[in-house]
Amino acid sequence: MIEKIDPNLCVGCGTCMLSCPMDVIRMDKKTEKAFIAYPEDCQLCYICKNLCPENEAITISPYKCVRPMVGWD
Repeated sequence: MIEKIDPNLCVGCGTCMLSCPMDVIRMDKKTEKAFIAYPEDCQLCYICKNLCPENEAITISPYKCVRPMVGWD
Protein backbone atom coordinates (compact mmCIF):
# COMPACT_ATOMS: atom_id res chain seq x y z
CA MET A 1 0.00 0.00 0.00
CA ILE A 2 1.05 3.61 -0.32
CA GLU A 3 3.38 4.41 2.56
CA LYS A 4 4.66 7.94 2.11
CA ILE A 5 4.72 11.05 -0.04
CA ASP A 6 7.93 12.95 0.65
CA PRO A 7 7.02 16.64 1.03
CA ASN A 8 10.60 17.61 0.20
CA LEU A 9 10.38 15.91 -3.21
CA CYS A 10 6.72 16.62 -4.01
CA VAL A 11 6.37 19.52 -6.45
CA GLY A 12 2.65 19.97 -5.75
CA CYS A 13 1.50 19.32 -9.31
CA GLY A 14 -1.49 17.19 -8.21
CA THR A 15 -0.91 14.50 -10.82
CA CYS A 16 -0.98 11.75 -8.20
CA MET A 17 -4.28 12.98 -6.76
CA LEU A 18 -5.90 13.27 -10.18
CA SER A 19 -4.66 9.86 -11.34
CA CYS A 20 -5.63 7.84 -8.24
CA PRO A 21 -8.73 5.74 -9.07
CA MET A 22 -9.48 5.20 -5.36
CA ASP A 23 -9.20 8.85 -4.20
CA VAL A 24 -6.43 7.94 -1.73
CA ILE A 25 -4.38 11.11 -2.24
CA ARG A 26 -5.40 14.68 -1.54
CA MET A 27 -3.70 18.07 -1.76
CA ASP A 28 -2.96 20.09 1.38
CA LYS A 29 -4.25 23.64 0.83
CA LYS A 30 -1.65 25.20 3.14
CA THR A 31 1.48 23.46 1.87
CA GLU A 32 0.20 22.82 -1.67
CA LYS A 33 1.70 19.32 -1.43
CA ALA A 34 0.11 15.90 -1.79
CA PHE A 35 -0.70 13.79 1.26
CA ILE A 36 -2.17 10.35 1.86
CA ALA A 37 -5.75 10.76 3.04
CA TYR A 38 -7.04 7.17 2.87
CA PRO A 39 -4.10 4.71 2.81
CA GLU A 40 -6.33 1.72 3.53
CA ASP A 41 -8.09 2.24 0.18
CA CYS A 42 -4.87 1.92 -1.87
CA GLN A 43 -5.16 -0.89 -4.44
CA LEU A 44 -1.44 -1.05 -5.32
CA CYS A 45 -1.99 0.05 -8.91
CA TYR A 46 1.19 2.23 -8.91
CA ILE A 47 -0.48 4.78 -11.20
CA CYS A 48 0.36 7.68 -8.87
CA LYS A 49 4.02 6.68 -8.65
CA ASN A 50 4.35 5.99 -12.38
CA LEU A 51 2.83 9.35 -13.41
CA CYS A 52 4.57 11.46 -10.76
CA PRO A 53 7.21 13.75 -12.32
CA GLU A 54 9.28 13.22 -9.15
CA ASN A 55 8.98 9.42 -9.14
CA GLU A 56 10.93 9.02 -5.90
CA ALA A 57 8.52 11.26 -3.99
CA ILE A 58 6.01 8.42 -3.57
CA THR A 59 6.85 5.26 -1.65
CA ILE A 60 4.65 2.22 -2.20
CA SER A 61 5.03 -1.12 -0.46
CA PRO A 62 4.25 -4.21 -2.54
CA TYR A 63 2.22 -5.55 0.40
CA LYS A 64 -1.17 -4.39 1.53
CA CYS A 65 -1.61 -4.23 5.28
CA VAL A 66 -4.76 -6.01 6.32
CA ARG A 67 -6.00 -5.98 9.88
CA PRO A 68 -6.56 -9.46 11.31
CA MET A 69 -10.11 -10.47 12.06
CA VAL A 70 -10.86 -10.68 15.75
CA GLY A 71 -13.75 -12.72 17.04
CA TRP A 72 -15.61 -11.54 20.09
CA ASP A 73 -17.06 -14.03 22.55
